[in-house]
Amino acid sequence: MSSEVYRKINKLDLNKSNYLETILTGEHAGEKGLFVEEKLCWTDSKTDFFEQRELTGDEYEKNQIYVRDGQQIFREHLNCERKLVICGAGHVSMPIIKIGKMLGFHVTVLEDRPLFANHARSAGADIVICDNFESGLEQISGDKNTYYVLVTRGHRYDQECLRIICEKPYAYIGMIGSRKRVKTVIEQLEQEGTDPEVLKEVHSPIGLDIGAETPDEIGVAIIAEIIAVKNRRRKDSGFSNEIMHGLLMESPMEHMLATIVSRKGSAPRDVGTKMLIAADGTTVGTIGGGCMEAAAVRRARQLMISGEKKYEIYNVDLTGADAEDDGMVCGGMETIFFEKI
Repeated sequence: MSSEVYRKINKLDLNKSNYLETILTGEHAGEKGLFVEEKLCWTDSKTDFFEQRELTGDEYEKNQIYVRDGQQIFREHLNCERKLVICGAGHVSMPIIKIGKMLGFHVTVLEDRPLFANHARSAGADIVICDNFESGLEQISGDKNTYYVLVTRGHRYDQECLRIICEKPYAYIGMIGSRKRVKTVIEQLEQEGTDPEVLKEVHSPIGLDIGAETPDEIGVAIIAEIIAVKNRRRKDSGFSNEIMHGLLMESPMEHMLATIVSRKGSAPRDVGTKMLIAADGTTVGTIGGGCMEAAAVRRARQLMISGEKKYEIYNVDLTGADAEDDGMVCGGMETIFFEKI
Protein backbone atom coordinates (compact mmCIF):
# COMPACT_ATOMS: atom_id res chain seq x y z
CA MET A 1 0.00 0.00 0.00
CA SER A 2 1.37 3.39 -1.04
CA SER A 3 1.97 5.98 1.67
CA GLU A 4 0.25 8.62 -0.48
CA VAL A 5 -3.10 8.14 1.21
CA TYR A 6 -1.51 8.57 4.64
CA ARG A 7 0.17 11.79 3.53
CA LYS A 8 -3.26 13.00 2.43
CA ILE A 9 -4.81 12.01 5.76
CA ASN A 10 -2.02 13.73 7.67
CA LYS A 11 -2.89 17.06 5.98
CA LEU A 12 -6.67 16.93 6.47
CA ASP A 13 -8.56 19.80 8.06
CA LEU A 14 -9.91 18.17 11.23
CA ASN A 15 -12.75 20.67 11.45
CA LYS A 16 -14.28 19.09 8.37
CA SER A 17 -16.08 15.77 8.09
CA ASN A 18 -13.50 13.28 6.82
CA TYR A 19 -13.97 9.60 6.00
CA LEU A 20 -11.82 6.82 4.60
CA GLU A 21 -13.37 3.84 2.83
CA THR A 22 -11.41 0.62 2.21
CA ILE A 23 -12.57 -2.32 0.10
CA LEU A 24 -12.10 -5.46 2.19
CA THR A 25 -13.11 -8.24 -0.22
CA GLY A 26 -12.88 -9.23 -3.86
CA GLU A 27 -10.30 -8.45 -6.52
CA HIS A 28 -10.15 -4.79 -5.50
CA ALA A 29 -9.42 -5.47 -1.81
CA GLY A 30 -7.24 -2.78 -0.30
CA GLU A 31 -8.33 0.02 -2.63
CA LYS A 32 -9.32 3.19 -0.83
CA GLY A 33 -11.41 6.31 -1.24
CA LEU A 34 -10.90 9.44 0.84
CA PHE A 35 -13.93 11.68 1.39
CA VAL A 36 -14.07 15.24 2.69
CA GLU A 37 -17.47 16.76 3.46
CA GLU A 38 -19.07 13.74 1.76
CA LYS A 39 -17.21 14.35 -1.52
CA LEU A 40 -14.60 12.00 -2.93
CA CYS A 41 -11.26 13.84 -2.97
CA TRP A 42 -8.80 10.98 -3.58
CA THR A 43 -8.77 7.33 -4.58
CA ASP A 44 -6.23 4.75 -5.69
CA SER A 45 -8.89 2.63 -7.40
CA LYS A 46 -8.50 2.02 -11.14
CA THR A 47 -12.28 1.72 -11.41
CA ASP A 48 -15.06 4.23 -10.78
CA PHE A 49 -16.24 2.33 -7.70
CA PHE A 50 -15.89 5.24 -5.28
CA GLU A 51 -17.30 7.74 -7.79
CA GLN A 52 -20.53 5.79 -8.11
CA ARG A 53 -22.00 6.99 -4.84
CA GLU A 54 -21.14 9.77 -2.45
CA LEU A 55 -21.65 9.62 1.30
CA THR A 56 -25.04 10.65 2.60
CA GLY A 57 -27.05 10.61 5.79
CA ASP A 58 -26.78 9.38 9.35
CA GLU A 59 -25.79 5.85 8.34
CA TYR A 60 -22.26 7.18 8.00
CA GLU A 61 -22.01 8.42 11.57
CA LYS A 62 -19.89 5.56 12.91
CA ASN A 63 -17.01 3.29 11.93
CA GLN A 64 -18.49 0.19 10.34
CA ILE A 65 -18.58 -2.32 7.50
CA TYR A 66 -21.28 -1.98 4.88
CA VAL A 67 -21.91 -3.96 1.67
CA ARG A 68 -22.19 -2.49 -1.81
CA ASP A 69 -22.19 -4.37 -5.11
CA GLY A 70 -21.44 -7.56 -3.22
CA GLN A 71 -18.24 -6.20 -1.66
CA GLN A 72 -17.55 -5.39 1.97
CA ILE A 73 -16.43 -1.80 2.55
CA PHE A 74 -14.99 -0.48 5.80
CA ARG A 75 -15.79 3.16 6.46
CA GLU A 76 -14.05 5.09 9.24
CA HIS A 77 -14.00 8.63 10.53
CA LEU A 78 -10.68 10.44 10.33
CA ASN A 79 -10.57 12.44 13.52
CA CYS A 80 -6.92 12.13 14.36
CA GLU A 81 -5.14 12.88 17.61
CA ARG A 82 -7.25 13.89 20.62
CA LYS A 83 -6.09 17.05 22.35
CA LEU A 84 -6.60 18.06 25.97
CA VAL A 85 -6.20 21.78 26.75
CA ILE A 86 -6.08 22.58 30.47
CA CYS A 87 -6.42 26.18 31.63
CA GLY A 88 -4.71 26.37 34.99
CA ALA A 89 -1.95 24.30 36.58
CA GLY A 90 -3.03 23.99 40.19
CA HIS A 91 -3.32 20.82 42.26
CA VAL A 92 -6.33 19.46 40.35
CA SER A 93 -4.54 19.82 37.03
CA MET A 94 -1.72 17.42 37.94
CA PRO A 95 -3.77 14.19 37.89
CA ILE A 96 -5.67 15.41 34.80
CA ILE A 97 -2.35 15.81 32.97
CA LYS A 98 -1.06 12.41 34.05
CA ILE A 99 -4.25 10.48 33.29
CA GLY A 100 -4.73 12.37 30.03
CA LYS A 101 -1.27 11.32 28.88
CA MET A 102 -1.94 7.74 30.00
CA LEU A 103 -5.04 7.71 27.76
CA GLY A 104 -3.20 9.02 24.72
CA PHE A 105 -4.24 12.67 24.72
CA HIS A 106 -1.85 15.38 23.56
CA VAL A 107 -1.87 17.64 26.62
CA THR A 108 -1.41 21.43 26.54
CA VAL A 109 -1.46 23.46 29.76
CA LEU A 110 -1.94 27.23 30.01
CA GLU A 111 -0.70 28.89 33.21
CA ASP A 112 0.45 32.44 33.96
CA ARG A 113 2.51 31.57 37.08
CA PRO A 114 6.02 30.26 36.27
CA LEU A 115 6.24 27.99 39.34
CA PHE A 116 2.95 26.29 38.55
CA ALA A 117 3.85 26.06 34.87
CA ASN A 118 6.94 24.10 35.92
CA HIS A 119 4.73 21.72 37.90
CA ALA A 120 2.76 21.04 34.71
CA ARG A 121 5.98 20.26 32.84
CA SER A 122 7.04 17.88 35.60
CA ALA A 123 3.66 16.14 35.40
CA GLY A 124 4.30 15.33 31.72
CA ALA A 125 2.36 17.92 29.73
CA ASP A 126 3.39 17.98 26.06
CA ILE A 127 3.19 21.77 25.81
CA VAL A 128 3.12 24.35 28.61
CA ILE A 129 2.34 27.96 27.69
CA CYS A 130 3.38 30.29 30.49
CA ASP A 131 1.55 33.48 29.62
CA ASN A 132 -1.70 35.23 30.43
CA PHE A 133 -4.68 33.08 29.47
CA GLU A 134 -5.86 35.31 26.65
CA SER A 135 -2.48 35.23 24.92
CA GLY A 136 -2.14 31.51 25.56
CA LEU A 137 -5.51 30.70 24.01
CA GLU A 138 -4.61 32.73 20.93
CA GLN A 139 -2.07 29.98 20.24
CA ILE A 140 -4.75 27.23 20.38
CA SER A 141 -6.79 26.85 17.20
CA GLY A 142 -9.04 24.08 18.49
CA ASP A 143 -10.91 21.46 16.45
CA LYS A 144 -13.56 18.77 16.84
CA ASN A 145 -11.06 16.66 18.82
CA THR A 146 -10.07 19.33 21.35
CA TYR A 147 -11.24 18.90 24.96
CA TYR A 148 -11.02 22.04 27.12
CA VAL A 149 -10.76 21.86 30.91
CA LEU A 150 -11.03 25.11 32.88
CA VAL A 151 -9.52 24.74 36.35
CA THR A 152 -8.03 28.16 36.98
CA ARG A 153 -7.59 29.77 40.40
CA GLY A 154 -10.49 32.21 40.11
CA HIS A 155 -13.78 32.75 38.33
CA ARG A 156 -12.57 35.88 36.54
CA TYR A 157 -9.91 33.74 34.82
CA ASP A 158 -12.49 31.04 34.05
CA GLN A 159 -14.74 33.69 32.53
CA GLU A 160 -11.90 35.06 30.42
CA CYS A 161 -11.00 31.58 29.15
CA LEU A 162 -14.59 30.51 28.52
CA ARG A 163 -15.35 33.65 26.53
CA ILE A 164 -12.50 32.87 24.13
CA ILE A 165 -13.02 29.09 23.97
CA CYS A 166 -16.70 29.48 23.05
CA GLU A 167 -15.54 31.04 19.78
CA LYS A 168 -13.45 27.97 18.88
CA PRO A 169 -14.37 24.50 17.60
CA TYR A 170 -14.36 21.93 20.41
CA ALA A 171 -15.31 18.42 21.45
CA TYR A 172 -15.87 19.26 25.12
CA ILE A 173 -15.74 22.25 27.47
CA GLY A 174 -15.74 21.71 31.22
CA MET A 175 -15.38 24.32 33.97
CA ILE A 176 -14.73 23.74 37.67
CA GLY A 177 -16.57 25.64 40.37
CA SER A 178 -19.65 25.74 42.56
CA ARG A 179 -23.06 26.03 40.95
CA LYS A 180 -23.35 29.63 42.17
CA ARG A 181 -19.95 30.59 40.77
CA VAL A 182 -20.66 28.86 37.47
CA LYS A 183 -24.08 30.51 37.16
CA THR A 184 -22.50 33.93 37.68
CA VAL A 185 -19.93 33.32 34.93
CA ILE A 186 -22.51 31.97 32.45
CA GLU A 187 -24.92 34.85 33.04
CA GLN A 188 -22.18 37.44 32.60
CA LEU A 189 -21.05 35.89 29.32
CA GLU A 190 -24.62 35.73 28.03
CA GLN A 191 -24.98 39.44 28.75
CA GLU A 192 -21.77 40.07 26.82
CA GLY A 193 -23.17 38.26 23.79
CA THR A 194 -21.58 34.80 23.98
CA ASP A 195 -23.66 32.22 22.10
CA PRO A 196 -26.14 30.80 24.67
CA GLU A 197 -26.33 27.48 22.78
CA VAL A 198 -22.61 26.96 23.26
CA LEU A 199 -22.85 27.93 26.93
CA LYS A 200 -25.56 25.29 27.41
CA GLU A 201 -23.06 22.64 26.35
CA VAL A 202 -20.50 23.61 28.99
CA HIS A 203 -20.07 20.78 31.51
CA SER A 204 -20.18 22.51 34.86
CA PRO A 205 -19.77 21.74 37.63
CA ILE A 206 -17.17 19.69 35.83
CA GLY A 207 -16.75 15.92 36.12
CA LEU A 208 -18.96 12.93 36.83
CA ASP A 209 -20.63 12.92 40.22
CA ILE A 210 -18.61 10.28 42.08
CA GLY A 211 -18.40 12.16 45.36
CA ALA A 212 -14.83 13.22 44.58
CA GLU A 213 -13.02 15.16 47.30
CA THR A 214 -9.24 15.08 46.80
CA PRO A 215 -7.47 16.60 43.76
CA ASP A 216 -6.72 13.09 42.48
CA GLU A 217 -10.37 12.03 42.81
CA ILE A 218 -11.55 15.22 41.11
CA GLY A 219 -9.07 14.57 38.29
CA VAL A 220 -10.48 11.06 37.85
CA ALA A 221 -14.05 12.43 37.75
CA ILE A 222 -13.12 15.01 35.10
CA ILE A 223 -11.33 12.51 32.87
CA ALA A 224 -14.20 10.04 33.32
CA GLU A 225 -16.64 12.64 32.01
CA ILE A 226 -14.37 13.37 29.04
CA ILE A 227 -14.19 9.63 28.26
CA ALA A 228 -17.98 9.41 28.41
CA VAL A 229 -18.36 12.33 25.98
CA LYS A 230 -15.69 10.89 23.66
CA ASN A 231 -17.21 7.42 23.58
CA ARG A 232 -20.74 8.67 22.95
CA ARG A 233 -19.47 10.18 19.71
CA ARG A 234 -17.96 6.88 18.51
CA LYS A 235 -16.01 8.72 15.83
CA ASP A 236 -12.48 7.94 16.91
CA SER A 237 -9.88 7.16 14.31
CA GLY A 238 -7.01 4.77 14.85
CA PHE A 239 -4.61 7.12 13.07
CA SER A 240 -2.86 8.42 16.17
CA ASN A 241 0.29 10.51 15.79
CA GLU A 242 2.30 7.43 16.75
CA ILE A 243 0.67 5.27 14.06
CA MET A 244 0.86 8.03 11.45
CA HIS A 245 4.56 8.57 12.12
CA GLY A 246 5.17 4.87 11.56
CA LEU A 247 3.17 4.87 8.33
CA LEU A 248 5.01 7.87 6.89
CA MET A 249 8.50 6.90 8.02
CA GLU A 250 10.76 5.44 5.35
CA SER A 251 11.81 1.94 6.38
CA PRO A 252 13.50 -0.95 4.56
CA MET A 253 11.42 -3.37 6.61
CA GLU A 254 7.95 -4.53 5.60
CA HIS A 255 5.01 -3.66 7.83
CA MET A 256 1.43 -4.80 8.19
CA LEU A 257 -1.30 -2.42 9.28
CA ALA A 258 -3.91 -4.22 11.40
CA THR A 259 -7.30 -2.50 11.77
CA ILE A 260 -10.26 -3.73 13.80
CA VAL A 261 -13.14 -3.51 11.30
CA SER A 262 -15.87 -5.14 13.39
CA ARG A 263 -16.45 -6.40 16.91
CA LYS A 264 -19.12 -8.18 18.91
CA GLY A 265 -19.49 -8.65 22.63
CA SER A 266 -16.98 -7.23 25.09
CA ALA A 267 -13.87 -7.24 22.91
CA PRO A 268 -11.32 -4.82 24.45
CA ARG A 269 -10.83 -2.24 21.68
CA ASP A 270 -13.30 -0.47 19.43
CA VAL A 271 -13.78 -0.56 15.67
CA GLY A 272 -11.16 1.50 13.85
CA THR A 273 -8.36 0.78 16.34
CA LYS A 274 -5.05 0.17 14.58
CA MET A 275 -1.68 -1.45 15.19
CA LEU A 276 1.39 -1.34 12.94
CA ILE A 277 3.38 -4.60 12.90
CA ALA A 278 6.93 -4.85 11.54
CA ALA A 279 8.44 -7.97 10.00
CA ASP A 280 10.66 -8.42 13.06
CA GLY A 281 7.61 -8.48 15.36
CA THR A 282 7.93 -4.99 16.81
CA THR A 283 4.67 -3.05 17.01
CA VAL A 284 3.30 0.48 17.19
CA GLY A 285 -0.02 0.91 18.98
CA THR A 286 -2.21 -1.86 20.35
CA ILE A 287 -5.44 -3.58 19.35
CA GLY A 288 -6.13 -4.93 22.82
CA GLY A 289 -3.12 -6.86 24.07
CA GLY A 290 -3.09 -10.40 25.40
CA CYS A 291 -3.47 -13.60 23.40
CA MET A 292 -5.63 -11.97 20.74
CA GLU A 293 -2.99 -9.38 19.90
CA ALA A 294 -0.21 -12.00 20.01
CA ALA A 295 -2.16 -14.14 17.52
CA ALA A 296 -2.63 -11.12 15.23
CA VAL A 297 1.10 -10.35 15.33
CA ARG A 298 1.95 -13.97 14.48
CA ARG A 299 -0.45 -13.98 11.54
CA ALA A 300 0.84 -10.64 10.24
CA ARG A 301 4.42 -11.93 10.32
CA GLN A 302 3.38 -15.11 8.52
CA LEU A 303 1.81 -13.04 5.76
CA MET A 304 4.95 -10.93 5.39
CA ILE A 305 7.30 -13.93 5.40
CA SER A 306 5.27 -15.95 2.90
CA GLY A 307 4.43 -13.01 0.67
CA GLU A 308 1.24 -14.85 -0.26
CA LYS A 309 -1.21 -12.05 0.45
CA LYS A 310 -1.16 -8.28 0.63
CA TYR A 311 -4.55 -8.19 2.33
CA GLU A 312 -6.46 -10.51 4.62
CA ILE A 313 -9.53 -10.54 6.83
CA TYR A 314 -8.66 -12.30 10.09
CA ASN A 315 -11.29 -13.36 12.62
CA VAL A 316 -10.47 -13.66 16.31
CA ASP A 317 -12.89 -15.45 18.66
CA LEU A 318 -12.48 -14.41 22.29
CA THR A 319 -15.36 -16.55 23.54
CA GLY A 320 -14.09 -20.11 23.00
CA ALA A 321 -12.33 -22.65 25.16
CA ASP A 322 -8.86 -21.36 24.30
CA ALA A 323 -9.74 -17.93 25.61
CA GLU A 324 -11.19 -19.45 28.77
CA ASP A 325 -8.10 -21.60 29.32
CA ASP A 326 -5.90 -18.52 29.04
CA GLY A 327 -8.04 -16.73 31.60
CA MET A 328 -9.04 -13.91 29.26
CA VAL A 329 -11.49 -11.53 30.92
CA CYS A 330 -12.91 -10.12 27.68
CA GLY A 331 -15.32 -12.03 25.49
CA GLY A 332 -16.71 -11.37 22.04
CA MET A 333 -15.25 -11.51 18.56
CA GLU A 334 -13.13 -9.20 16.46
CA THR A 335 -12.49 -9.00 12.73
CA ILE A 336 -9.09 -7.59 11.80
CA PHE A 337 -8.11 -6.39 8.34
CA PHE A 338 -4.43 -6.77 7.47
CA GLU A 339 -2.84 -4.71 4.71
CA LYS A 340 0.81 -4.71 3.72
CA ILE A 341 2.56 -1.34 3.84
